[in-house]
Amino acid sequence: MTEAHVFVIGILLAWLAGIRVYLTVFGVGMAGLMGWVDLPPALQATESWWVLGTSGALAVAEFFADKIPGVDSIWDLLQTLARVPAGAFLAAATLSPNGELSTGVLAAGAGIALTSHGLKAGTRALLNTSPEPASNWVASFAEDSVVIGALALAFAHPWLALIFVISASVIGALVVWLVWRTLWRGLKRMFASADTPASATSTPGDHSLPPAP
Repeated sequence: MTEAHVFVIGILLAWLAGIRVYLTVFGVGMAGLMGWVDLPPALQATESWWVLGTSGALAVAEFFADKIPGVDSIWDLLQTLARVPAGAFLAAATLSPNGELSTGVLAAGAGIALTSHGLKAGTRALLNTSPEPASNWVASFAEDSVVIGALALAFAHPWLALIFVISASVIGALVVWLVWRTLWRGLKRMFASADTPASATSTPGDHSLPPAP
């Protein structure tokens, strides 16, 4: 694997951590444990049963919490404390050949994870303004699918996985924003029509002046 591929994998894992941190850690650990990929020294800690068990249990909890309107936004707020540091660690650990974590890479990984986390949390906050839960479920399942698909592609085709994840994230956020803006404009027009007094379109009637002789 070339240095460019390793660099892309580091960026990809940091981005995924900002969306599904526990699923990402669990997927990396399983890939190493099953022998699908040789993890760098700093990432080999994810192969331990303690890390796999904890991240797996939290991934299940996140799966359900992320599909409840309102709860998902609270969960996103709390998970800022986990997603950003985990993204920093995953990026730095991937790019470390000897187990030492670079401060610069840690900062870059934190920035990447914070970006994807902010994009996800902002998108879900917009969806929570709608009264129905279906949009939350669709968005959550889409995020699950994107992360699982990207992890499956990460080590075999990292460039393709990175393009897929970032494109899906940006397009998804853009679609949600456009739909939300359209619905908001429709609601504003509906309320404006309801507030218009009926007398605004009535004729003068008996209050008109008599014709001149």
